[in-house]
Amino acid sequence: MKKLKAENERLTAEVAELKKQLDYTREQFVRLMSRNLDLSDRIEGDLEFRRRVDVVRELIEMNMERLRNADLRDDAQLMAIVETEVEGQRLHLNPDFDAAALAKIIGVSKERLERLFRNKSMYRTPEGYIDNLRLLAALRLLREKPNYSIASISDEAGFKHVRTMQRKMVDALGLTPAEYRALYTRDL
Repeated sequence: MKKLKAENERLTAEVAELKKQLDYTREQFVRLMSRNLDLSDRIEGDLEFRRRVDVVRELIEMNMERLRNADLRDDAQLMAIVETEVEGQRLHLNPDFDAAALAKIIGVSKERLERLFRNKSMYRTPEGYIDNLRLLAALRLLREKPNYSIASISDEAGFKHVRTMQRKMVDALGLTPAEYRALYTRDL
């Protein structure tokens, strides 16, 4: 009986030590995930900035060549108009904003808008572009407003339904909004 009791105490101590090691490993994992997310945000921002600079450069060159007869139906110019209108006016934060509304704003048919995104955008569809802007807004809000509910974040980011935001985050990051927030706030 004494041997069993001693063995039980030894195993209990060993389990406690393993739990400490597991907690330490989890903390390190959270820190690394947070750093990776921050670096990803920075890289994404740098790439987006460079892409926009290239678009602006291209627009300037095209406008200089065709000063009198500028064709605003050129794909690069339409994409610049899309970005300026949507991101500048933050139209994506309106849950009712969709591809049809975007086509109307820039003065093209929905079919022309879809062709534009197939040819000139990494998002492949206008809906994908709008969803990505909403997802980025939600991620920013989750980091900046830790006291907001997930439903409030979803509404403010322009999603019609919380479940849609959750699904988009899991698809993009492999994390739910609560998990993302926990990873980010735990490292602070």
